[in-house]
Amino acid sequence: MNIYDIRRYSKIVFLIITAVVVIVFLRVSSGIIDDLSAQERERMQIWADATQRIATITFESFESDVETEFSAGGDIDSSDDIEFLLSIIQRNTTIPVLLADAEGNILDHRNFDLPDPVDSLNPLVTTDANHAYLLEKFDELRRSSNVIPIEMGGDVVQYLYYEDSTLLKRLSLYPYLQLVVMLAFIIVVYFAVSSTKKAEQNKVWVGLSKETAHQLGTPISSLMAWMELLRAEGIDPDIVGEMDKDVTRLETIASRFSKIGSRPTLDPVDLRDVVTSAASYMSTRISSRISLTCDAGAELLPVKISRPLLEWVLENLIKNAVDAMEGAGSIDIVASIDAHNAIVDVSDTGKGIPRKRQKTIFNPGYTTKKRGWGLGLTLAKRIVEQYHDGRIFVLTSEPGIGTTFRIQIPLSD
Repeated sequence: MNIYDIRRYSKIVFLIITAVVVIVFLRVSSGIIDDLSAQERERMQIWADATQRIATITFESFESDVETEFSAGGDIDSSDDIEFLLSIIQRNTTIPVLLADAEGNILDHRNFDLPDPVDSLNPLVTTDANHAYLLEKFDELRRSSNVIPIEMGGDVVQYLYYEDSTLLKRLSLYPYLQLVVMLAFIIVVYFAVSSTKKAEQNKVWVGLSKETAHQLGTPISSLMAWMELLRAEGIDPDIVGEMDKDVTRLETIASRFSKIGSRPTLDPVDLRDVVTSAASYMSTRISSRISLTCDAGAELLPVKISRPLLEWVLENLIKNAVDAMEGAGSIDIVASIDAHNAIVDVSDTGKGIPRKRQKTIFNPGYTTKKRGWGLGLTLAKRIVEQYHDGRIFVLTSEPGIGTTFRIQIPLSD
Protein backbone atom coordinates (compact mmCIF):
# COMPACT_ATOMS: atom_id res chain seq x y z
CA MET A 1 0.00 0.00 0.00
CA ASN A 2 1.50 3.32 -1.09
CA ILE A 3 1.23 6.67 0.64
CA TYR A 4 -1.72 7.77 -1.50
CA ASP A 5 -3.75 4.67 -0.64
CA ILE A 6 -2.99 5.30 3.03
CA ARG A 7 -4.01 8.95 2.64
CA ARG A 8 -7.25 8.02 0.86
CA TYR A 9 -8.22 5.44 3.48
CA SER A 10 -7.25 7.87 6.24
CA LYS A 11 -9.64 10.44 4.75
CA ILE A 12 -12.42 7.85 4.66
CA VAL A 13 -11.79 6.87 8.28
CA PHE A 14 -11.66 10.54 9.29
CA LEU A 15 -14.98 11.23 7.55
CA ILE A 16 -16.61 8.22 9.22
CA ILE A 17 -15.36 9.26 12.66
CA THR A 18 -16.49 12.85 12.04
CA ALA A 19 -19.94 11.65 10.94
CA VAL A 20 -20.27 9.44 14.05
CA VAL A 21 -19.22 12.30 16.34
CA VAL A 22 -21.70 14.67 14.67
CA ILE A 23 -24.54 12.13 14.91
CA VAL A 24 -23.80 11.44 18.58
CA PHE A 25 -23.57 15.17 19.28
CA LEU A 26 -26.90 15.87 17.57
CA ARG A 27 -28.62 12.96 19.32
CA VAL A 28 -27.39 14.08 22.75
CA SER A 29 -28.45 17.66 22.02
CA SER A 30 -31.81 16.46 20.73
CA GLY A 31 -32.30 14.41 23.92
CA ILE A 32 -31.57 17.44 26.10
CA ILE A 33 -34.02 19.56 24.10
CA ASP A 34 -36.70 16.84 24.34
CA ASP A 35 -36.21 16.73 28.12
CA LEU A 36 -36.57 20.51 28.38
CA SER A 37 -39.65 20.38 26.16
CA ALA A 38 -41.17 17.72 28.41
CA GLN A 39 -40.44 19.85 31.47
CA GLU A 40 -42.13 22.83 29.87
CA ARG A 41 -45.19 20.70 29.09
CA GLU A 42 -45.28 19.59 32.73
CA ARG A 43 -45.18 23.23 33.81
CA MET A 44 -48.04 24.01 31.45
CA GLN A 45 -49.98 21.03 32.81
CA ILE A 46 -49.55 22.46 36.33
CA TRP A 47 -50.68 25.83 34.97
CA ALA A 48 -53.75 24.17 33.43
CA ASP A 49 -54.49 22.26 36.64
CA ALA A 50 -54.25 25.48 38.64
CA THR A 51 -56.66 27.21 36.25
CA GLN A 52 -59.08 24.31 36.51
CA ARG A 53 -58.84 24.24 40.29
CA ILE A 54 -59.53 27.96 40.56
CA ALA A 55 -62.64 27.52 38.43
CA THR A 56 -63.77 24.58 40.58
CA ILE A 57 -63.25 26.45 43.86
CA THR A 58 -65.08 29.49 42.53
CA PHE A 59 -67.99 27.36 41.32
CA GLU A 60 -68.26 25.40 44.60
CA SER A 61 -68.09 28.59 46.68
CA PHE A 62 -70.87 30.12 44.63
CA GLU A 63 -73.08 27.03 44.98
CA SER A 64 -72.50 26.20 48.63
CA ASP A 65 -72.01 29.73 50.03
CA VAL A 66 -69.58 28.44 52.66
CA GLU A 67 -66.28 29.91 53.87
CA THR A 68 -64.14 26.78 53.50
CA GLU A 69 -63.71 24.50 50.59
CA PHE A 70 -63.51 21.31 52.63
CA SER A 71 -66.25 21.05 55.20
CA ALA A 72 -64.67 17.99 56.82
CA GLY A 73 -61.31 18.80 58.37
CA GLY A 74 -59.86 21.01 55.64
CA ASP A 75 -57.05 23.26 56.91
CA ILE A 76 -56.67 25.58 53.93
CA ASP A 77 -59.42 28.09 53.30
CA SER A 78 -60.56 28.89 49.81
CA SER A 79 -59.02 32.37 49.67
CA ASP A 80 -55.57 31.02 50.52
CA ASP A 81 -56.01 28.17 48.05
CA ILE A 82 -56.96 30.57 45.24
CA GLU A 83 -54.08 32.87 46.10
CA PHE A 84 -51.65 29.95 45.92
CA LEU A 85 -53.06 28.79 42.61
CA LEU A 86 -52.89 32.30 41.20
CA SER A 87 -49.25 32.50 42.24
CA ILE A 88 -48.58 29.36 40.19
CA ILE A 89 -50.11 31.03 37.17
CA GLN A 90 -48.27 34.30 37.72
CA ARG A 91 -44.87 32.59 38.07
CA ASN A 92 -44.90 31.71 34.41
CA THR A 93 -42.97 34.62 32.91
CA THR A 94 -41.11 32.84 30.10
CA ILE A 95 -43.51 30.52 28.26
CA PRO A 96 -46.04 32.26 25.97
CA VAL A 97 -49.53 30.85 26.73
CA LEU A 98 -52.94 31.47 25.29
CA LEU A 99 -56.26 30.32 26.83
CA ALA A 100 -59.26 29.83 24.54
CA ASP A 101 -62.74 28.32 24.78
CA ALA A 102 -64.19 25.60 22.59
CA GLU A 103 -65.58 28.19 20.17
CA GLY A 104 -62.13 29.64 19.54
CA ASN A 105 -62.52 32.81 21.57
CA ILE A 106 -59.33 34.01 23.24
CA LEU A 107 -59.90 34.28 26.99
CA ASP A 108 -56.42 35.06 28.28
CA HIS A 109 -52.82 35.38 27.14
CA ARG A 110 -49.41 35.79 28.71
CA ASN A 111 -45.78 36.44 27.74
CA PHE A 112 -46.36 37.25 24.07
CA ASP A 113 -44.25 39.99 22.51
CA LEU A 114 -47.20 42.11 21.40
CA PRO A 115 -46.82 44.96 18.89
CA ASP A 116 -48.49 47.53 21.22
CA PRO A 117 -47.99 47.98 24.99
CA VAL A 118 -50.56 46.26 27.20
CA ASP A 119 -52.70 48.31 29.59
CA SER A 120 -51.69 47.07 33.06
CA LEU A 121 -55.14 47.93 34.45
CA ASN A 122 -57.03 46.16 31.68
CA PRO A 123 -54.66 43.51 30.26
CA LEU A 124 -57.43 41.77 28.34
CA VAL A 125 -58.35 44.93 26.45
CA THR A 126 -56.25 44.76 23.29
CA THR A 127 -55.60 47.10 20.41
CA ASP A 128 -56.38 46.08 16.85
CA ALA A 129 -52.72 45.31 16.21
CA ASN A 130 -52.45 43.15 19.32
CA HIS A 131 -55.71 41.39 18.50
CA ALA A 132 -54.54 40.58 14.98
CA TYR A 133 -51.23 39.36 16.36
CA LEU A 134 -52.94 37.08 18.89
CA LEU A 135 -55.29 35.66 16.23
CA GLU A 136 -52.30 34.85 14.04
CA LYS A 137 -50.56 33.14 16.97
CA PHE A 138 -53.77 31.30 17.80
CA ASP A 139 -53.95 29.89 14.25
CA GLU A 140 -50.33 28.74 14.50
CA LEU A 141 -50.76 27.13 17.91
CA ARG A 142 -53.93 25.26 16.90
CA ARG A 143 -51.87 23.47 14.25
CA SER A 144 -49.23 22.43 16.80
CA SER A 145 -49.22 19.72 19.45
CA ASN A 146 -48.67 22.20 22.30
CA VAL A 147 -52.24 22.16 23.60
CA ILE A 148 -53.74 21.01 26.91
CA PRO A 149 -57.53 20.67 27.37
CA ILE A 150 -58.94 21.98 30.65
CA GLU A 151 -62.30 20.60 31.88
CA MET A 152 -63.95 23.45 33.74
CA GLY A 153 -66.93 21.47 34.97
CA GLY A 154 -70.03 20.26 33.27
CA ASP A 155 -69.63 20.41 29.51
CA VAL A 156 -67.35 23.45 29.58
CA VAL A 157 -63.88 22.78 28.12
CA GLN A 158 -61.14 25.33 27.62
CA TYR A 159 -57.85 24.85 25.82
CA LEU A 160 -54.42 26.01 26.90
CA TYR A 161 -52.06 26.66 23.99
CA TYR A 162 -48.38 27.43 24.55
CA GLU A 163 -45.21 28.14 22.61
CA ASP A 164 -41.74 26.91 23.40
CA SER A 165 -39.90 29.37 25.59
CA THR A 166 -37.22 31.63 24.13
CA LEU A 167 -34.57 29.58 25.92
CA LEU A 168 -35.81 26.34 24.39
CA LYS A 169 -35.96 27.91 20.92
CA ARG A 170 -32.38 29.08 21.26
CA LEU A 171 -31.24 25.70 22.51
CA SER A 172 -32.98 24.05 19.54
CA LEU A 173 -30.86 26.13 17.16
CA TYR A 174 -27.65 25.89 19.15
CA PRO A 175 -26.59 22.35 18.02
CA TYR A 176 -26.93 23.29 14.37
CA LEU A 177 -25.15 26.59 14.89
CA GLN A 178 -22.34 24.77 16.67
CA LEU A 179 -22.25 22.20 13.88
CA VAL A 180 -21.90 24.95 11.25
CA VAL A 181 -19.11 26.59 13.26
CA MET A 182 -17.35 23.24 13.66
CA LEU A 183 -17.60 22.46 9.94
CA ALA A 184 -16.38 25.94 9.06
CA PHE A 185 -13.44 25.48 11.42
CA ILE A 186 -12.59 22.10 9.86
CA ILE A 187 -12.77 23.57 6.35
CA VAL A 188 -10.55 26.52 7.28
CA VAL A 189 -8.01 24.23 8.94
CA TYR A 190 -8.08 21.85 5.96
CA PHE A 191 -7.42 24.61 3.44
CA ALA A 192 -4.79 26.19 5.67
CA VAL A 193 -2.94 22.86 5.93
CA SER A 194 -3.36 22.23 2.19
CA SER A 195 -2.05 25.70 1.33
CA THR A 196 0.93 25.24 3.64
CA LYS A 197 1.64 21.86 2.09
CA LYS A 198 1.45 23.26 -1.45
CA ALA A 199 3.73 26.14 -0.50
CA GLU A 200 6.28 23.66 0.87
CA GLN A 201 5.99 21.54 -2.28
CA ASN A 202 6.55 24.62 -4.43
CA LYS A 203 9.73 25.42 -2.51
CA VAL A 204 10.93 21.85 -3.00
CA TRP A 205 10.16 22.04 -6.73
CA VAL A 206 11.97 25.32 -7.15
CA GLY A 207 15.00 24.15 -5.16
CA LEU A 208 15.17 20.79 -6.94
CA SER A 209 14.78 22.35 -10.38
CA LYS A 210 17.38 25.06 -9.87
CA GLU A 211 19.85 22.64 -8.33
CA THR A 212 19.38 20.15 -11.18
CA ALA A 213 19.89 22.85 -13.79
CA HIS A 214 22.96 24.08 -11.92
CA GLN A 215 24.46 20.59 -11.64
CA LEU A 216 23.90 19.88 -15.34
CA GLY A 217 25.40 23.19 -16.42
CA THR A 218 29.05 22.38 -15.65
CA PRO A 219 29.29 18.97 -17.41
CA ILE A 220 27.35 20.30 -20.41
CA SER A 221 29.79 23.19 -20.81
CA SER A 222 32.67 20.72 -20.56
CA LEU A 223 31.11 18.40 -23.13
CA MET A 224 30.64 21.28 -25.55
CA ALA A 225 34.35 22.10 -25.23
CA TRP A 226 35.24 18.45 -25.86
CA MET A 227 33.02 18.49 -28.96
CA GLU A 228 35.03 21.37 -30.39
CA LEU A 229 38.23 19.49 -29.61
CA LEU A 230 36.95 16.34 -31.34
CA ARG A 231 36.12 18.34 -34.45
CA ALA A 232 39.59 19.88 -34.39
CA GLU A 233 41.12 16.38 -34.14
CA GLY A 234 39.30 15.32 -37.31
CA ILE A 235 37.00 12.72 -35.72
CA ASP A 236 34.30 11.33 -38.02
CA PRO A 237 31.77 14.20 -38.47
CA ASP A 238 28.81 11.78 -38.29
CA ILE A 239 29.92 10.57 -34.87
CA VAL A 240 30.57 14.08 -33.66
CA GLY A 241 27.21 15.18 -35.08
CA GLU A 242 25.33 12.49 -33.14
CA MET A 243 27.19 13.37 -29.98
CA ASP A 244 26.39 17.00 -30.58
CA LYS A 245 22.67 16.13 -30.75
CA ASP A 246 22.88 14.46 -27.34
CA VAL A 247 24.74 17.42 -25.86
CA THR A 248 22.12 19.76 -27.30
CA ARG A 249 19.45 17.53 -25.78
CA LEU A 250 21.12 17.77 -22.37
CA GLU A 251 21.26 21.52 -22.76
CA THR A 252 17.52 21.57 -23.52
CA ILE A 253 16.81 19.47 -20.43
CA ALA A 254 18.85 21.82 -18.25
CA SER A 255 16.98 24.77 -19.74
CA ARG A 256 13.67 23.12 -18.94
CA PHE A 257 14.64 22.56 -15.32
CA SER A 258 15.76 26.16 -14.98
CA LYS A 259 12.36 27.31 -16.29
CA ILE A 260 10.52 25.09 -13.78
CA GLY A 261 12.26 26.96 -10.99
CA SER A 262 10.81 30.33 -12.04
CA ARG A 263 7.93 31.76 -14.02
CA PRO A 264 8.73 31.11 -17.70
CA THR A 265 8.33 33.59 -20.50
CA LEU A 266 5.33 32.81 -22.71
CA ASP A 267 5.71 33.40 -26.43
CA PRO A 268 2.98 33.40 -29.12
CA VAL A 269 3.20 30.24 -31.25
CA ASP A 270 1.03 27.96 -33.33
CA LEU A 271 0.43 24.93 -31.13
CA ARG A 272 0.38 22.68 -34.20
CA ASP A 273 4.12 23.27 -34.67
CA VAL A 274 4.84 22.24 -31.07
CA VAL A 275 2.73 19.08 -31.35
CA THR A 276 4.31 18.11 -34.66
CA SER A 277 7.84 18.75 -33.36
CA ALA A 278 7.33 16.66 -30.19
CA ALA A 279 5.77 13.78 -32.14
CA SER A 280 8.57 13.88 -34.72
CA TYR A 281 11.25 13.81 -32.04
CA MET A 282 9.69 10.87 -30.17
CA SER A 283 8.88 8.84 -33.29
CA THR A 284 12.59 8.03 -33.80
CA ARG A 285 13.07 7.07 -30.15
CA ILE A 286 10.36 4.48 -29.61
CA SER A 287 10.01 0.86 -30.68
CA SER A 288 9.19 0.10 -34.30
CA ARG A 289 6.32 -2.05 -32.99
CA ILE A 290 4.59 1.10 -31.75
CA SER A 291 2.68 3.17 -34.29
CA LEU A 292 2.80 6.92 -33.58
CA THR A 293 0.45 9.13 -35.59
CA CYS A 294 -0.06 12.89 -35.30
CA ASP A 295 -3.01 14.88 -36.67
CA ALA A 296 -2.31 18.56 -36.01
CA GLY A 297 -5.36 19.65 -38.00
CA ALA A 298 -5.64 22.41 -40.57
CA GLU A 299 -6.88 25.21 -38.31
CA LEU A 300 -4.45 27.66 -36.67
CA LEU A 301 -4.02 27.15 -32.91
CA PRO A 302 -2.67 30.49 -31.57
CA VAL A 303 -1.46 30.20 -27.96
CA LYS A 304 1.09 31.81 -25.66
CA ILE A 305 3.34 29.14 -24.19
CA SER A 306 6.85 28.22 -23.18
CA ARG A 307 7.67 25.94 -26.08
CA PRO A 308 10.42 23.90 -24.35
CA LEU A 309 8.18 23.17 -21.39
CA LEU A 310 5.11 22.19 -23.39
CA GLU A 311 7.24 19.94 -25.61
CA TRP A 312 8.44 18.34 -22.40
CA VAL A 313 4.81 17.67 -21.37
CA LEU A 314 4.01 16.04 -24.72
CA GLU A 315 7.15 13.94 -24.65
CA ASN A 316 6.32 12.82 -21.13
CA LEU A 317 2.81 11.75 -22.14
CA ILE A 318 4.20 9.82 -25.12
CA LYS A 319 6.78 8.06 -22.92
CA ASN A 320 4.07 7.09 -20.44
CA ALA A 321 1.94 5.75 -23.30
CA VAL A 322 4.89 3.65 -24.52
CA ASP A 323 5.37 2.24 -21.02
CA ALA A 324 1.64 1.49 -20.70
CA MET A 325 1.66 -0.55 -23.95
CA GLU A 326 4.70 -2.62 -22.91
CA GLY A 327 6.40 -2.40 -26.30
CA ALA A 328 3.55 -2.78 -28.81
CA GLY A 329 0.46 -0.78 -29.78
CA SER A 330 -0.47 2.60 -31.19
CA ILE A 331 -0.35 6.23 -30.05
CA ASP A 332 -2.56 8.88 -31.62
CA ILE A 333 -2.00 12.60 -31.09
CA VAL A 334 -4.82 14.88 -32.23
CA ALA A 335 -4.87 18.68 -32.01
CA SER A 336 -8.17 20.57 -32.23
CA ILE A 337 -9.87 23.76 -31.12
CA ASP A 338 -13.03 24.81 -29.29
CA ALA A 339 -14.49 28.20 -28.46
CA HIS A 340 -11.83 29.14 -25.90
CA ASN A 341 -9.05 26.54 -25.93
CA ALA A 342 -6.53 24.74 -28.07
CA ILE A 343 -6.83 21.02 -27.34
CA VAL A 344 -4.32 18.19 -27.63
CA ASP A 345 -5.44 14.58 -27.04
CA VAL A 346 -2.81 11.86 -26.57
CA SER A 347 -4.38 8.40 -26.83
CA ASP A 348 -2.80 4.97 -26.42
CA THR A 349 -3.88 1.33 -26.56
CA GLY A 350 -2.22 0.46 -23.26
CA LYS A 351 -3.47 -1.24 -20.11
CA GLY A 352 -5.58 1.73 -18.96
CA ILE A 353 -5.93 3.44 -15.61
CA PRO A 354 -8.50 2.37 -12.96
CA ARG A 355 -10.99 5.14 -12.17
CA LYS A 356 -9.86 5.44 -8.55
CA ARG A 357 -6.29 6.14 -9.75
CA GLN A 358 -7.10 8.77 -12.37
CA LYS A 359 -6.54 11.70 -10.01
CA THR A 360 -3.80 10.07 -7.95
CA ILE A 361 -1.49 9.70 -10.95
CA PHE A 362 -0.76 13.45 -10.86
CA ASN A 363 0.47 13.33 -7.25
CA PRO A 364 4.22 13.57 -6.60
CA GLY A 365 5.94 10.22 -6.20
CA TYR A 366 3.06 8.14 -7.62
CA THR A 367 4.32 5.55 -10.11
CA THR A 368 3.45 2.02 -11.19
CA LYS A 369 6.93 1.41 -12.66
CA LYS A 370 9.72 -0.35 -10.82
CA ARG A 371 12.08 2.45 -11.79
CA GLY A 372 11.27 6.14 -11.76
CA TRP A 373 10.52 8.94 -9.35
CA GLY A 374 6.88 9.42 -10.27
CA LEU A 375 7.41 13.11 -11.06
CA GLY A 376 6.66 13.22 -14.80
CA LEU A 377 2.89 13.77 -14.64
CA THR A 378 3.30 16.00 -11.59
CA LEU A 379 5.61 18.28 -13.54
CA ALA A 380 3.28 18.11 -16.54
CA LYS A 381 0.35 19.24 -14.41
CA ARG A 382 2.40 22.06 -12.91
CA ILE A 383 3.58 23.24 -16.35
CA VAL A 384 0.11 23.16 -17.93
CA GLU A 385 -2.00 24.48 -15.06
CA GLN A 386 0.25 26.85 -13.13
CA TYR A 387 2.38 28.25 -15.94
CA HIS A 388 -0.12 28.21 -18.82
CA ASP A 389 -3.49 28.50 -16.98
CA GLY A 390 -4.65 25.38 -18.77
CA ARG A 391 -5.81 21.91 -17.78
CA ILE A 392 -4.46 18.40 -18.11
CA PHE A 393 -6.59 15.43 -17.15
CA VAL A 394 -7.59 11.88 -18.05
CA LEU A 395 -10.34 12.26 -20.65
CA THR A 396 -11.13 8.54 -20.94
CA SER A 397 -9.54 5.36 -19.70
CA GLU A 398 -10.67 1.74 -19.69
CA PRO A 399 -8.57 -1.13 -18.34
CA GLY A 400 -7.30 -3.27 -21.19
CA ILE A 401 -8.41 -0.79 -23.87
CA GLY A 402 -6.37 2.36 -23.40
CA THR A 403 -6.19 5.91 -22.11
CA THR A 404 -6.63 9.41 -23.50
CA PHE A 405 -4.99 12.38 -21.82
CA ARG A 406 -6.30 15.84 -22.74
CA ILE A 407 -4.40 19.12 -22.60
CA GLN A 408 -6.33 22.41 -22.83
CA ILE A 409 -4.46 25.68 -23.39
CA PRO A 410 -6.37 29.01 -23.58
CA LEU A 411 -6.28 30.60 -27.04
CA SER A 412 -4.39 33.87 -27.29
CA ASP A 413 -6.05 37.04 -28.54
